[in-house]
Amino acid sequence: MTAIPGQTAAATAEQDLRDLFGQSVAVYATLAGPDHVVESANPAFHTAIGSDREAAGRPLAELLPAAVGRDVVAVLDRVHRSGEAATIRDLRVVLGSGAPAREAFFDLTVEPRRGGVQVIGVETTQIKHAQRLLAEQRILVEHIARQAPLAEVLDGMARSIESLVPEPVLVSVLLADPDGAHLRHGAAPSLPAFYNEAIDGIATGEGVGSCGTAAHRREPVIVTDIGTDPFWADFRELAERAELAACWSTPILARDGSLLGTFAMYHRRPRVPRDSDLALARVFAGTAALAIERHHIEQAKAAAEARAEAAREELAVALRAEHELRAEAERRAEAAAELAGRLRSAAAAQEAAPHPERCQLGGPEGCADVAEIKIADSWGDSAWGCPAHAEEAILNVRAVFIASAELGGLAAYLGR
Repeated sequence: MTAIPGQTAAATAEQDLRDLFGQSVAVYATLAGPDHVVESANPAFHTAIGSDREAAGRPLAELLPAAVGRDVVAVLDRVHRSGEAATIRDLRVVLGSGAPAREAFFDLTVEPRRGGVQVIGVETTQIKHAQRLLAEQRILVEHIARQAPLAEVLDGMARSIESLVPEPVLVSVLLADPDGAHLRHGAAPSLPAFYNEAIDGIATGEGVGSCGTAAHRREPVIVTDIGTDPFWADFRELAERAELAACWSTPILARDGSLLGTFAMYHRRPRVPRDSDLALARVFAGTAALAIERHHIEQAKAAAEARAEAAREELAVALRAEHELRAEAERRAEAAAELAGRLRSAAAAQEAAPHPERCQLGGPEGCADVAEIKIADSWGDSAWGCPAHAEEAILNVRAVFIASAELGGLAAYLGR
């Protein structure tokens, strides 16, 4: 909700309710005879019957609009004949004519009096509007609570407002990008598709239509005549194609003051908003803020859950890899232990073999040097050779090792 400068949020909300629902108006009139001639009436009664003509001395039937006159006169006749009071509930009257006309409701009590009847009543328009507004608000809050898709909530909100406002109005909700630099389409069920597509992604900034400017300023921007307002210079042709003549935009702000989007009310003709129009915009901008913030929370929650699930999957992969590596290491250890055992057995067997006098590693030409070193492989083959030929075999033949216990193995040989 956008606060009114100098007022607290609570005071602003209370003022909005006053602006929306107004004050109760009492009506009174005395009527004489079977024709119900008006003897006296307060100004509110003239307003209630929708007549601006002089009422005194005239039958009420001549003053009432045809749409309600027959039913009202029937009640007056019944009370006049029976002498018993009667009540007229929710009498609907259209006050005024043309664009300024508004719908009003009245509860009237008709009581018998000597020579006629008297009418006492109160305007219930504000109660009707309050009931309808509260019902729509309750539905929207229920949608938000059950985590309905944001587009569904905003679309329902736009349609609710369009049905609540007596004058034709087209509602639009734009959503701010995370950086607040652009506005994206949120809901606009009654605006033309080409118009919604054209403004989807408009920048926020001073002079960028009503919505771009309201988002930039973080305060309502009221354009009463698009045809002449400089803010609409770049969008005037588009607005003309869509038959839009006025646009009142209210920023939708989060509790921390960050921009969530804009709420706009378009009109087919140039219009100056009443206090009740601005109050309605603030009320529903607050509802939209609740829906959008809830949507952002759910998005963040879903993203966190996705990251957690990805982390769990990565951990599972790592654990499987560790298990496989550990199993491979165990297999290698077992193979190494088996090979070491075979080497020890081969070395022991070869050590017990007879010791030749001459080198056996000289190849076809032979070697006359004294056999000093015994070498063997893991398959059990062995030979004695001179130091030169033994070293050559160790360096160039795989799986060859020194089998001479006297030299203490290869390590002792290399370090001799």
